[in-house]
Amino acid sequence: MKLANLARQPVDIEPFLRVARKYGKRLKRSKGQILFTMGDTADSLYYIQNGTVKLSVVSAQGKEAVVAILGPGDFFGEGCIAGQSLRLMTAAALSSGSFIRIMKQEITRLLHKDRTLAWALITYLITHQRKVQEDLIDQLFNSTEKRLARALLLLANYGTTGKTEGTIPMVSQTLLAEIIGASRPRVSLLMNKFRKLGFIEYDHGLTVHGSLLAVVLHD
Repeated sequence: MKLANLARQPVDIEPFLRVARKYGKRLKRSKGQILFTMGDTADSLYYIQNGTVKLSVVSAQGKEAVVAILGPGDFFGEGCIAGQSLRLMTAAALSSGSFIRIMKQEITRLLHKDRTLAWALITYLITHQRKVQEDLIDQLFNSTEKRLARALLLLANYGTTGKTEGTIPMVSQTLLAEIIGASRPRVSLLMNKFRKLGFIEYDHGLTVHGSLLAVVLHD
């Protein structure tokens, strides 16, 4: 996997931020708090100022699957402006954070009015869709070790504005296992291996070093 595919590609979100500052409502959520639940009315778009959010779905049998982990600079809940009437996922804060919530009516009105804003949204959605596709390919073809390394680097926002390492809130091994589709014991074994090799370290959170990229790029 190329480095360019791993690092998040910059998207000009300034048009969104101008709208958010003027029309949005600022929210704060603590770790574990729910922003919306599957089946809720899809009435707003969210922007993450800081913190981490887990998007998940639950089957009729009660089994949860993690769809995405999002961080600062990401949007979610965009289905509301594409005709989605109900939330298809649950969004929960993995860490304390601050968010901006923009109501559907407001963002829809502005998209029709502001061509720059509309183009920025299209660019963001294309980039987001590409990441979803990369995640699917990663899940289908890469080893558990590579999938875990890639997930940790993405959680740490590796490659964003030149970052070569990052610290993320402590994420449970059970959650990591759900994200990459592996067993918790296997994740535990690999995390210990990464720590011994100096790729990660535990302090006031989980620090992920850029050297972990060697695992992703290794054939």
